[in-house]
Amino acid sequence: MASPDAESPTAAIGVIGGSGFYRLLEGARRIEVDTPYGAPSDALTVGQVGGREVAFLPRHGEDHRWPPHRINYRANLWALRALGVRQVLAPCAVGSLRREVPPGSVVVPDQVVDRTTGRIQTFYDQGAVHVSFADPYCPTGRTALLKAAASGGIPARDGGTMVVVEGPRFSSRAESRWYADAGWSLVNMTGLPEASLARELGLCYASVALVTDYDAGVDADESVDQEEVFRVFAENTERLRGLLLEALTLLPDHRQCRCASALDGLPLPFDLP
Repeated sequence: MASPDAESPTAAIGVIGGSGFYRLLEGARRIEVDTPYGAPSDALTVGQVGGREVAFLPRHGEDHRWPPHRINYRANLWALRALGVRQVLAPCAVGSLRREVPPGSVVVPDQVVDRTTGRIQTFYDQGAVHVSFADPYCPTGRTALLKAAASGGIPARDGGTMVVVEGPRFSSRAESRWYADAGWSLVNMTGLPEASLARELGLCYASVALVTDYDAGVDADESVDQEEVFRVFAENTERLRGLLLEALTLLPDHRQCRCASALDGLPLPFDLP
């Protein structure tokens, strides 16, 4: 693999796709990107959406070879930034912890809770570098996603807390009820450290979640299984693809959100790409 060079296309906008969402851009050029943290999940593809260059990275690899706990999140985010990406949209599959958020729902979360274990959580292994993460998702990206959903006639819930678990197993009923009792809405396996690493690189990051199932604690007679998750996501892939393509056209050319200045004044131990 090689680092991007002057002849490689660059993109200011990136998409990290999840389960059942391995391709976004038709006719795009594949680019292998090397990083100080190893290889990303797969080659990136770069193509145009609305006249703007967009980079797409399949979170699990095109053949879904990487389970959530083995994804090289640091390499993925670094590779996107190395291509010039500064704004990231991240579709994902989630379980619902709320009866009022049924399968097929689209949610643009505004908060996240980390229940993962054993994942590498940071780029900053040296020095005192503490990045603000009070508001995990870029407000500009969230607005673009919500506007895109509205223009496409897709009811999207504005806000909700997504708890991220280690996986690859699903939650027990007791765990699921615990999360629901805490007031959280969604459960997922890939949202962290993806979102926090994006912030550590000064990237704008916003997630859009497709509900594929009720989690185990919502109903004593129901439990989530992999086949159902993949089936519901596949049924909604084109709907979510259309939402994303529209949202990409609504992102501004110049960032004015706090994400852009998240690293200002911090003593970074290395130069960013």
